[in-house]
Amino acid sequence: MNEVILKEGERIDGLPSQNINIIQNPDMFSYSLDAILLAHFAGVKGKGQGLTVDLGAGTGAVGLFYAPKVAGPVTLVEIQPELADMAVRSIAMNNLEMRVNVLRSDMKAIFDDIRPGSVETVLSNPPYFPLHETTKTNHDEHYELARHELTIDLPGLAQVANKLLKNNGKFYMVHRPERLTDIFSAFAARKLMIKRIQFVYGKANCEANMVLIEAIKSGRPGGVRVMPPIVAYEQSNEYTAQVQDILYGPVW
Repeated sequence: MNEVILKEGERIDGLPSQNINIIQNPDMFSYSLDAILLAHFAGVKGKGQGLTVDLGAGTGAVGLFYAPKVAGPVTLVEIQPELADMAVRSIAMNNLEMRVNVLRSDMKAIFDDIRPGSVETVLSNPPYFPLHETTKTNHDEHYELARHELTIDLPGLAQVANKLLKNNGKFYMVHRPERLTDIFSAFAARKLMIKRIQFVYGKANCEANMVLIEAIKSGRPGGVRVMPPIVAYEQSNEYTAQVQDILYGPVW
């Protein structure tokens, strides 16, 4: 790991199984288990030499955790300059400058930098909550953009993913189960055929609180596979053996 100088309020958090470390500032935004599980869930096409794009990358957690799985380039797209700066320094800290880069941009405005139809894999851990007139948002700008659909909604995200991907390229996303109807509708309208779903449960005997989704651009309708569930915590609030292995086990 390259030596890095942290700014005020920053810290380094790591994922031992992938040997990746991330610079974060908890006062702005920090990645959580959903980012790790999305990077773990996302598959690799062929030899993994195609371009991967992480939309709404934040400090770069999803894309950086996924990077050891592939041989090709990874682009992290992030609109907030402070988070993008941390991602840039995390790339250098992990010696990944030759393969991973940050594009500081609104994801709707990236097509001068990333050619439409050129991407093998798109990853996204997007804002989960839609905006309504009654929506109560966090007053911190970083958290508002990370949690609420302020700059892009689900249909807009699906459209960007569709435009980026090659035919038969794959889109991987983590979201909330209560948004499944919206997800299926937005994806189907943009020729993103959902093929694989995995639910994540905080504890056994609780409702699912996350859903991991794989979709293929211009894939055939039908054939959706529901994978075995992930249960995150024991009743003692310790990670389950399944999650312990993802966090601390062998490289994915």
